[in-house]
Amino acid sequence: MTVMTAQSSPRPAPPRPDSALPPLWARIVAFTSVLVGGVAGGFIGAAFGRLANFGSIATGALLLLCGLGFAGGVAVVAVLTLRALGEWNTIRDRA
Repeated sequence: MTVMTAQSSPRPAPPRPDSALPPLWARIVAFTSVLVGGVAGGFIGAAFGRLANFGSIATGALLLLCGLGFAGGVAVVAVLTLRALGEWNTIRDRA
């Protein structure tokens, strides 16, 4: 892209700044995986609560804790993956 000045002589546009922002599709996949991990953790916690014959309140608490724990674990992996992908794209664009 060229920028026209008042003298009508083209000059190159300044280079865009480096960005480690991953593509949109990768962010959508990461968000979806966190949701799926949380739901799976909730199912596992509820199944464990019913299997251990806990009361309904304890089973609900276990469902919530397992769901949040699983979602947090998947979120950590997703963030690390997104950062690596963004950095990799930046390095590839420089070459």
